[in-house]
Amino acid sequence: MAETYIKHKYEPILPQKDEWPVVKLSKSRKEFVKTVAEASKRSVLQITNNNMDLLKEELETTLYREKLRIKQNPWAVDPDDDEDFWRKVRSRLVQLSGDTSLNKTQKKKKYVEILDDITMRYAEEIASNFIHSHYKLTRRIVTYGFSRLLNAARVKGFKSIFSNQYTLQDKIQIVGETDQIRDLACKGTIVMVPTHFSNLDSILIGWIISVLGLPPFIYGAGLNLFNIGIFAYFMNALGAYKVDRRKKNLPYLETLKTYSAEAIQFGVHSLFFPGGTRSRSGMIEKKLKLGLLSTAVEAQRANFQKGIKGIEGKVFIVPVTINYHFVLEAPSLIKEHLSLTGQERYYKESDEFSTSYKISKFLVKFFTKGSDISVSIGKAMDVLGNYIDADGNSLDKHGRVINTRDYFMANGKVNVDVQREEEYTHHLGKRIVEEFHKINRIFSSHFVAFVAFQMIKRENKKLDLYSLLRLPEEDIEISYEDFKSTCTGLLDKIKDLASDGKVQIAPHMRESIDQIIDHGLANVGMYHAKRPLVKNESGNIVTQDMSLLYFYHNRLVGYELEKQFK
Repeated sequence: MAETYIKHKYEPILPQKDEWPVVKLSKSRKEFVKTVAEASKRSVLQITNNNMDLLKEELETTLYREKLRIKQNPWAVDPDDDEDFWRKVRSRLVQLSGDTSLNKTQKKKKYVEILDDITMRYAEEIASNFIHSHYKLTRRIVTYGFSRLLNAARVKGFKSIFSNQYTLQDKIQIVGETDQIRDLACKGTIVMVPTHFSNLDSILIGWIISVLGLPPFIYGAGLNLFNIGIFAYFMNALGAYKVDRRKKNLPYLETLKTYSAEAIQFGVHSLFFPGGTRSRSGMIEKKLKLGLLSTAVEAQRANFQKGIKGIEGKVFIVPVTINYHFVLEAPSLIKEHLSLTGQERYYKESDEFSTSYKISKFLVKFFTKGSDISVSIGKAMDVLGNYIDADGNSLDKHGRVINTRDYFMANGKVNVDVQREEEYTHHLGKRIVEEFHKINRIFSSHFVAFVAFQMIKRENKKLDLYSLLRLPEEDIEISYEDFKSTCTGLLDKIKDLASDGKVQIAPHMRESIDQIIDHGLANVGMYHAKRPLVKNESGNIVTQDMSLLYFYHNRLVGYELEKQFK
């Protein structure tokens, strides 16, 4: 018998909105943007070693890249004065280069002024526009709208649309360390780091934070999502700051990192996807983008430097895995992954989320299918990757309390050491990946896809991945009995991993093997035009799309389960 999921009603930990760190930040937005711009400018000057020629070079590179972006990859969400601003930057740089009346100190001052304008513009562009009334309205719209869809799907008859029989927590199951995150959010600053598979993740996590009774978090959302009316509204209301992946120049990247570090120091709970972008392969992220992650380490050191020694100055890292049976964007994501790894030169990004209509259609499909989602909240860690106890103390491997501050000290005081912080960030990245795998919840859909793909691979040992994916679907058929016995063997191995705390399994994975297989087949890629796995008329297992089967199979990569198929 499968264990049942118990729903909880979580009371808000800070009932008064004026107590919310994000509200305090929005009230001092103007000053905060200035602080970020100023700190970013200092950071760029430090990186260029206060050398005028190096600074000039960085400014020229920035101008060149920005002009290229405007010409080759403009977005509707870009500011109207984009071209105008960069034209002025160009004329100022040209004028400075040819001006012989200024000495080196005067010239450098002018270059710093240009940098000042650029970091100010970037800080203003990145900064979130959190409005409390919009947040409340959005929360109501999301909860009410999704609940309506859910009840329309599961309750029969005309009354279904008004039914309250099912809540979102029946659909989206929140499991794991929910009490710990609530408790620590009252003591210090939370940085939540989830896996990233779908554009839906941002709204989903925003809803989870609200259900857990936590105050709103700020988080970085891709600027491309602000192109779409409905998403832009949700993103702004949920406290999103904008991340423009087209901008790879030094002043932008430093401003983005500074924004995150300063917000964490301000005490605002933060969220970012450490994988940087949606997982193209369907695998749990193995290599994390360390830029934003380093801002948590930096903020922790800065808090210690300011003399905040108690728990209130601590930054807590909380890993989260989101588990879906299917990902709307899977066909284009896996296509992109294969074209990048297969060295194809060109790939045009698909646009499943390009209009409000497409998103609405997706949400209707998503909630009216009987497929669940689970969100696993992991154990909190400090910025060094140590677990945290109930009082917010860091624990070493042997469970002894340690002082994180000691790790940021040299010669008796807290100091800045860039190399040391880079090492800490790398280690933290590794620890997050380990935790992702531990708190990942195996679903029947991932399970059946993994077994089927590995069986097909075993039958075609001589083929490399790309040849395997090009096998004609009509030539692939797995006898149900073989499939069932292989599933049974692998399930035992997965249960061993689960009992060792190396992975988690969804309640439906405790059913009989036939029920698990039926559940997996019904849910895997449930409404893609071509299904990754189905039963044919003879009752055997076939695929309609090998690439999609590979995508869903990849969710179980990282546990060495492939060894069962040698």
